[in-house]
Amino acid sequence: MTRVQMTVDGQACDDDVEPRLLLVHYLRDVLGKTGTNVGCDTSNCGACTVHLDGDSVKSCTVLTVQADGAEVATIEGLAQPPTDGDATSGWHPLQKAFHAEHGLQCGYCTPGMIMSSMDLLGRNPSPSEEDVRHGLEGNLCRCTGYVNIVRSVLRAAAELRGETVGDADEGGIGEADVVSDPEHEEQLENLEVAP
Repeated sequence: MTRVQMTVDGQACDDDVEPRLLLVHYLRDVLGKTGTNVGCDTSNCGACTVHLDGDSVKSCTVLTVQADGAEVATIEGLAQPPTDGDATSGWHPLQKAFHAEHGLQCGYCTPGMIMSSMDLLGRNPSPSEEDVRHGLEGNLCRCTGYVNIVRSVLRAAAELRGETVGDADEGGIGEADVVSDPEHEEQLENLEVAP
């Protein structure tokens, strides 16, 4: 057994682990962070994506001992407690955007998609549709076709930049009035399914 210490979603963790234990299994089985999904165990799907010292990683490719001393962020660490009785009031803008733009169906890939999107938006707060698609290349969704996922990320990006975005029930981000950035409004209106 090897002793590891790390911070996960703001909480200090100190555990003895087998040196071969993958980070995804430490998060799920030891800490109970089951929002980090195991989709393939081969690093192909991205469902297990978390942040390790601020960078997105597929936690099925990281040994827990490699995360010793690190800061780990999971999907469970994004939302804050609701402030006004509305369960969504504490959600991160990406979580709200995925909900508003219907960026999920079964939801299995969603935690990894959101964590990868956070990394993308941290590096590029004004991504194009192509930037989003490229940024999510390592994440597979077997249900949606990605159009609403891309719209969700673009919506969150606009909201994080402080722009006003239209209501998804009235046509979603694709027909949104993005008040302060006409260039991005045109990108959002012209979203197409990749071949």
